[in-house]
Amino acid sequence: MNEQEKSIFQIISAAGDSRGAAFEALRFARKGMFDEADQKMKEAKERSIAAHEEQTTLITKEINGEKTETSLLMVHAQDHLMNSLLARDLIEEMIEMLKEQKK
Repeated sequence: MNEQEKSIFQIISAAGDSRGAAFEALRFARKGMFDEADQKMKEAKERSIAAHEEQTTLITKEINGEKTETSLLMVHAQDHLMNSLLARDLIEEMIEMLKEQKK
């Protein structure tokens, strides 16, 4: 496995962890366990940052002249990252709505 493939798998893994933590947060919030939900959302954000940093590394390398191969695996990683970011943003709003309903 080359360095680019390792980076791609790191993006996929971190994005999946982020999405999973966000959905766990939503499950906590639905039970009224907002402290736990907030902690899981913090975890989701940290994992999103890790995925985004890896993506930024690949982009920076390409800007500096290192050609990045556009493979199905790369497309898959980008799909995972974008979906996890969207899920996290939507779940964050849903949790806020649940908090408002609780008040």
